[in-house]
Amino acid sequence: MNITTKQFDRDTDLDLVWNFLAEIYERGKGGVAAPFFEYALYSSWMDKSRLSLDRLWFDGGKTVGFVFHEAPVTDIYFKVRPGYEFLAEEMADYAMEHMPDGGEQQFMLFNGQEYIMEIAKQKGFTLRYDYEDRIFDFSNELNRELPAGFRFVSREELDPLKLAKCCWYGFDHHLDKGEFVNWDAEEASGDWTPAASYQGILEEIRNPPPHSTYEYQIVIADAQGEYACFSGMWWVKENSLAYMEPLCTVPQYRRMGLAAAALTEHYRRLKPLGATHMTGGGDPFYEKIGYGNGNHWYCYARHPRQ
Repeated sequence: MNITTKQFDRDTDLDLVWNFLAEIYERGKGGVAAPFFEYALYSSWMDKSRLSLDRLWFDGGKTVGFVFHEAPVTDIYFKVRPGYEFLAEEMADYAMEHMPDGGEQQFMLFNGQEYIMEIAKQKGFTLRYDYEDRIFDFSNELNRELPAGFRFVSREELDPLKLAKCCWYGFDHHLDKGEFVNWDAEEASGDWTPAASYQGILEEIRNPPPHSTYEYQIVIADAQGEYACFSGMWWVKENSLAYMEPLCTVPQYRRMGLAAAALTEHYRRLKPLGATHMTGGGDPFYEKIGYGNGNHWYCYARHPRQ
């Protein structure tokens, strides 16, 4: 073996990381799917100032490991090619020494990564929490119809402003950041604002992530044409995976079946393409509509270095 490393470079390594994550993907185990990193990288909420701390491991020309952060920057993730588990301690040592630990560093691990959990415990990490991130198996049927008075919005008529407003209220930003006003302000920097949200969506439309599949996203409008529910979709053909991210419903339309109808529409559009499963989340809602076991997350935390 000829093991080497390099720091992640956004300009040169995005395809390399996507291909690595897709190549070693295992349904329900071993860590996150390929869209997880790219979605965060192109989001407005991720701190991208420390991307150079993310590190790749190679055996000759083959990618065999990746350590990276998401949000917050103290959440550290590991992906290891099967057969290279012996690199796990070196990867953990690198993360502990060089990755952010401001306040408290956390290793975000998954079923199938028990060997990293053992290393983490040996190094003073303790389990803080765990939960099940559910998956819908397309051998089952998802059949939740759109409630009366709502309609699906076509891609051709998509309105970025209405979508920004939907996401603002759908993710409850109004509770701590105020109403969706001044969305057209020229200054959108600083704290998260309606203007920053709107400009972020415009930027994603104009310069989408390279592996995004926005043609499969679902937007639901009410009778007045205002957007009530949004569900994003990354179709990963090589993994037969429908990776749903993100999903939100504005507060006044929750518990009416809109999210379930959006997921049903994903199911109906992507199953004929060869999709065998679709991601969801840890909320009981997913189990209620037929999702089963998926990725089990384990958060191992340690206190900051003294």
